[in-house]
Amino acid sequence: MPAGQLNDEILIAQVAQGDRSALETLYDRHASMVLGISLKIVADRAAAEDVLQETFWHAWQSAATYQSQRGPFTSWLYRIARNLAIDAYRRRNVRPQAITEAEDRDLILERVPDPKVDVPEQAHSNLRARQVQSALAALPREQRQVIELAYFHGMTRHEIAEATGEALGTIHTRARLGLLKLRKELKKVGFEF
Repeated sequence: MPAGQLNDEILIAQVAQGDRSALETLYDRHASMVLGISLKIVADRAAAEDVLQETFWHAWQSAATYQSQRGPFTSWLYRIARNLAIDAYRRRNVRPQAITEAEDRDLILERVPDPKVDVPEQAHSNLRARQVQSALAALPREQRQVIELAYFHGMTRHEIAEATGEALGTIHTRARLGLLKLRKELKKVGFEF
């Protein structure tokens, strides 16, 4: 059976035996989500890409420690990514970063208000973003994951099913229930549709 048709648990077992093509398949399946998780935490594309590489290096090194009875492979992998991203974030914020003269000038320009910006509209937009984030946080993890993958990472439901190893029907149900609950949560806070 081609590696692309094997589930994540079989692939990580093959990785534990030194199969590089199995790792490549896992990378192809999960790199975008790992990058998304990392980027959300470190807020820097280059640092997030470093975390992505470290995550799969760590998966290669410790594949034998994965235990399927403790949860799905994606939870194990995403936890590695999250921990590495938090470490990277902390390292960046502990060590002061050198600022070049051009960056210094850009920082000063960022502080000068843009006269073309509609401040009330920007404030309203920021409020709506916080309301959506809060409503998303209220969703069950599985539903939130499907909605974030679809709307923030641009994945189709078929791609989500493949990436998570869940049945397509399960993904459809989680998306529908998640959107219904999201709408309900947003109505609680007076979100305007």
